[in-house]
Amino acid sequence: MARSAAPATLPAAAVADGVARAVGEASRLKSRAIDRVAYASDASHFLLTPEAVLVAADAGEVGRVMREAGRSGSRLTFRSGGTSLSGQASTDGLLVDVRQRFRRIDVLDDGRRVRVQPGATVRQVNARLARHGYRLGPDPASELACTIGGVVNNNSSGMACGITENTYQTLESLVFVLPSGTVVDSGAPDADAALRAAEPALVDGLMQLRERVVSNPRSVEIIRRQFAMKNTMGYAINAFLDFDTPAQLLAHLVVGSEGTLAFVAEATYRTVPILPRMAAALTVFPDLAAATRALPELVATGAATLELMDATSLRVGQSLAGAPREITGLTVRDQAALLIEFHAHDDDELADLVARGAQTLAVQPLEAAASFSSDPVARAAAWKLRKGLYASVAGARPSGTTALLEDVVVPVDRLAPTCATLQALFEQYAYDDSVIFGHAKDGNIHFMLTDRFESADQLARYRAFTEDMVELVLGAGGNLKAEHGTGRVMAPYVRRQYGDELYDVMRELKQRCDPAGILNPGVIIDDDPEAHLRHIKLADPIEAEADRCVECGYCEPVCPSRDLTLTPRQRIVTRRAIARAEASGDHALVRELERDYDYAGVDTCAVDGMCQTACPVLINTGSLVKRLRREDAGSAANVAWKGAAHAWGGATRAASIGLTVADRLPAPVVTAATDVGRAVLGTDTVPRYSGDLPRGGGARSRLGSSVGTSDGAPVAVFLPACVNAMFGPAGDGVGVTEAFRRLAERAGVRLAVPDGVDTLCCSTPWTSKGHAGGREVMARRVAASITDASRGGELTIVTDASSCTEGLIHLLADAGVDARVEDAVAFAERVLLPRLGEVAPLVGSLVLHPTCSSTQLGLDPALRRVAAAVASEVVVPDAWSCCGFAGDRGMLHPELTASATAAEAAEVQALAADAHASCNRTCELGMTRATGAAYRHVLELLEEATRPAPAPAPAHPA
Repeated sequence: MARSAAPATLPAAAVADGVARAVGEASRLKSRAIDRVAYASDASHFLLTPEAVLVAADAGEVGRVMREAGRSGSRLTFRSGGTSLSGQASTDGLLVDVRQRFRRIDVLDDGRRVRVQPGATVRQVNARLARHGYRLGPDPASELACTIGGVVNNNSSGMACGITENTYQTLESLVFVLPSGTVVDSGAPDADAALRAAEPALVDGLMQLRERVVSNPRSVEIIRRQFAMKNTMGYAINAFLDFDTPAQLLAHLVVGSEGTLAFVAEATYRTVPILPRMAAALTVFPDLAAATRALPELVATGAATLELMDATSLRVGQSLAGAPREITGLTVRDQAALLIEFHAHDDDELADLVARGAQTLAVQPLEAAASFSSDPVARAAAWKLRKGLYASVAGARPSGTTALLEDVVVPVDRLAPTCATLQALFEQYAYDDSVIFGHAKDGNIHFMLTDRFESADQLARYRAFTEDMVELVLGAGGNLKAEHGTGRVMAPYVRRQYGDELYDVMRELKQRCDPAGILNPGVIIDDDPEAHLRHIKLADPIEAEADRCVECGYCEPVCPSRDLTLTPRQRIVTRRAIARAEASGDHALVRELERDYDYAGVDTCAVDGMCQTACPVLINTGSLVKRLRREDAGSAANVAWKGAAHAWGGATRAASIGLTVADRLPAPVVTAATDVGRAVLGTDTVPRYSGDLPRGGGARSRLGSSVGTSDGAPVAVFLPACVNAMFGPAGDGVGVTEAFRRLAERAGVRLAVPDGVDTLCCSTPWTSKGHAGGREVMARRVAASITDASRGGELTIVTDASSCTEGLIHLLADAGVDARVEDAVAFAERVLLPRLGEVAPLVGSLVLHPTCSSTQLGLDPALRRVAAAVASEVVVPDAWSCCGFAGDRGMLHPELTASATAAEAAEVQALAADAHASCNRTCELGMTRATGAAYRHVLELLEEATRPAPAPAPAHPA
């Protein structure tokens, strides 16, 4: 079956009138082409473009929309994290975003329970629980980005949870909304009576289905056998055996239902205690067969996790930054690895477990002796490899191919022959780059195929491979889906796994809950035997900076513009949509997408690089955006910014004077003037003034040739950031540059200041805006100045704004200058604090805002230690994220900072701390604007805390 040619245009947007009327704000119902293609992709290998996208406000609105959809026959699909891999979060109907406004987390009973909305990620929930010593039971590798909505609807598991700590087993109660609009709270005391009163026919039908299942010995036997392993194939029909009351029965049928039965509005979990002692070993076996043969004995040791990685996994892992030492020097041929980890309550218990594991491994043919480590750094390196494995391997695929990930489970004692036969199938069907990895403790493996999946031959090969794989897994007594959900990819095989009787039970369950068939049609239940061959995504080649993206979505939770315009994943998939439209000759669609992409994709990108910190293949979407800005930069702007680079001292003084003058005028007058300029010259050209901006700063040249003590040789070079010369300090503060000077003087150290310091800059303004010529001018000047001032790299360069520290590192590296750059916070923690003596806390409580640059530089630990010196209690908000101010981006597009900081600002205001600090002036401005609290550089607080006590006034004779 060959793929049909791409349509010349997107199908027209379509929303039924009744559905549109059910939405409270029309602006949340999106039908532009850019919104539809941005939401079309999820982490799966399917691509369907929604008719429209709704950012839902609350459960009540979702209920109204479902009721109207039932009346009009509209189809809808819920999407929260979009990390699902089987096609269950894609649709060509109405896509309902239930992430943006569904992120509440309520920790209950000191962490023993937690109530969560569907848009919160597993990592966010666990961060709240960790301080109480608890965690969620489900532990998927995608915990950074996957949300509770998906974890419930897929009954996700992970590395350690097995079948005892998944959602089905640890769920206390569920609040869900049926397609009729009925809201069910399974934890309410009157849940059964309320459900029967609201939905009598549904309750009767459910109880009849239960009786049908439990009275059929063959059905009971199949359910017991298949659900003794991980199993997300079809519906959770084991609930018919486990529950006999309507509300709990229906709640557990909804678990793993992939959005086909109801909308999950809230889940309350019983949490799992965190075992504080852990030890891990990454063990390398000669081949996959040897690794899988060792599994039964290793499972018997009580290992919490046994993660399998084949030779291809190891080869890709070797190329990643920070790869574990066990594989970095390995010449990979056919080897396979097991990541083994033990968890325990105390050191004695851990030692006993490790001894058991070591004894078992001692007789195995390992490449090197097993070495268990409790070192957090070593464990983190091993787990970073494993958790990012899917995206890393997929990212290494040939350009233009699609990665297709499957997920199966067999009894552990059948895993070795199953893997062997699977490898033979790879060879038979010429899937040469295939990879096997997974949760071997549970007999659960994932394998990846890469191909174009486009031509008739390619699709026929995939069809035949799938048929053989299905026979292999079912013949081994396994399940065709263990934890990724049935989705679209295995829907044609549900009947094959369960037989006609239980498949008919599932079909009737779907019809009872969703009689109009509006929820996620084609998912779980689909009688089309070739459904899994349709709508396969083609990875259209795009710019090199982002071409290897696998659309996993790990980047989305850390993106400042995630709730305003586009996420990094959406920026990339929109570029792919533009490429598809160009290839099909749809020039009108290309023009429309490019027009809207200017603002959504380019103007509102903070280019902060935080996406790279989350991306398994280290894509920095900001690099793509910088390229696009370079390509779009007008000649006049390039000339102007190049001229500014030549006269940077004057430019910074002009900006400082302008802010000082503006500070003395009524703020509305200045704001109105900038608004006129923005209307004429463009919002991405003229910054908007607001009354929360400070006066201008002072010239850096006032520091002279050095700071600190006047005696001795300089220990470093101090290059104060020009941003602190443009933007003055908050209130009556002295600013970070003066604070650093005073601290150096008190500590008795001397730092040299480069000649012509007023003309120097880290070049971030030019790189972020795409003005290459001006950047080159500045880079040459800074490189020469730093080489001279640092005595050819002998002295460390210290600067006092974290974004400038990052920018200076990149500038010097690009210029080939071998010099060490250190942020002033790190220098203060390393050099100044030990020399300042005992520091008495200045304030009781301090809210700290790390920056995107401090995070990427690894500066945050030093930042926290300096903060701890000046405050009795230091709090980094749970909702911390990049503020999106991004140099002048927060003045060009204030809505970006408002959106990026909304959650953190609400938390900060509730904390009502004594002081607020950060380590970058523009981030301080952004957080001040967002919270109404004055944020200052943490070194300003340290300077205040170490001021000498005033001399006592002389006594006067009576």
